[in-house]
Amino acid sequence: MLQLRPAMPELSSFRRIVVKIGSSLLVDQAKGKLRREWLASLVADLARHTQRGAEVIVVSSGAIALGRTLLQLPKGPLALESSQAAAAVGQVGLAQAWAETLSAQGLTAAQILVTLGDTEERKRYLNARRTIDKLLELNCVPVVNENDTVATTEIRYGDNDRLAARVATMAGADCLVLLSDIDGLYTAPPHLDPAATLIPVVQRITAAIEGVAGDAGSELSRGGMRTKVEAAKIAVGGGTTMVIASGKVEQPLLRIEEGGPCTWFLTPSNPVTARKKWIVGHLEPRGTLHVDAGAAKALRGGASLLPAGVKRVEGTFSQGDAVIIRDPSGAEIGRGLVAYDIGEAAQIAGKKSRSIEDVLGWAGPSEMIHRDDLALFSRFEDLSTVTVE
Repeated sequence: MLQLRPAMPELSSFRRIVVKIGSSLLVDQAKGKLRREWLASLVADLARHTQRGAEVIVVSSGAIALGRTLLQLPKGPLALESSQAAAAVGQVGLAQAWAETLSAQGLTAAQILVTLGDTEERKRYLNARRTIDKLLELNCVPVVNENDTVATTEIRYGDNDRLAARVATMAGADCLVLLSDIDGLYTAPPHLDPAATLIPVVQRITAAIEGVAGDAGSELSRGGMRTKVEAAKIAVGGGTTMVIASGKVEQPLLRIEEGGPCTWFLTPSNPVTARKKWIVGHLEPRGTLHVDAGAAKALRGGASLLPAGVKRVEGTFSQGDAVIIRDPSGAEIGRGLVAYDIGEAAQIAGKKSRSIEDVLGWAGPSEMIHRDDLALFSRFEDLSTVTVE
């Protein structure tokens, strides 16, 4: 039977896009300076998508590459403290370049520096995600980079491909674009095998797909095709479609839209569904929130869980932990990531959201559980048969 190749996704159809830029694209290796004309063309790309209503997040490498030139550090691998010093110097110029270039398109840049713990520890994960959501709500373009000035070998991502994938899943992005110095994933490393051909679509990441990934090809870039496939596994597992494309052209996003060579990694899910299944199936509940009938009905209608609807709290949970939600009959109707520690939750239970600051002495989130962190059960016999809404 003839098998048709799946339809290529269209970049213009995605609502929240993360774009990752590598050091070798952003920094001229010979001159040690930013490629400002190329950056301006990329930002013009980003502006086109914001103008159609999409939200854009940038994950930008380049701080160490820029800083090492300004500090006149030697070529080759750097010791940890030298990398941290280079990052501290380079990050200033990098942030300024992004701010100026985005401003020229009427966009506001916001700098976010993260470490591994910010996407791996649920409390910090929630805080970082709220910050990104608020910046996007305020029509800013978050520019994210790993905080290389403080990250050590033990607590770092090691490459911005995986960082971008973590940011994409954390932010609920439906598309991740990895701009590289190569068009996409080939059947073999093209610089070693002239017969290698581009793989336009990857429906599932198999051992064979992992086997064709090569290593890094640039001194300025810590990432390589292998790390990009690892990033794809993270992204598609979180419901995010990913594409690898060359950034060695002006307006590289437009080139993708016009059918230029690239590799799409498809996901069978979407960010919301993947996140809810993760909450239900992979996190051990640390407590229980008992809600009233009005809150249970509001949750079914797509609302967040507000403190006013919570009648009683149980357990030993902390902010970011998974908790069970029970209706007045005691039935478990869902699970979610709670925004408060149990002591705080107990104090504001039954209170109006506007009273949170008066009760706690600080202005916390208005929701006990945000709807994006909430998985409701449409039927619940056991965890193997649960379906989430």
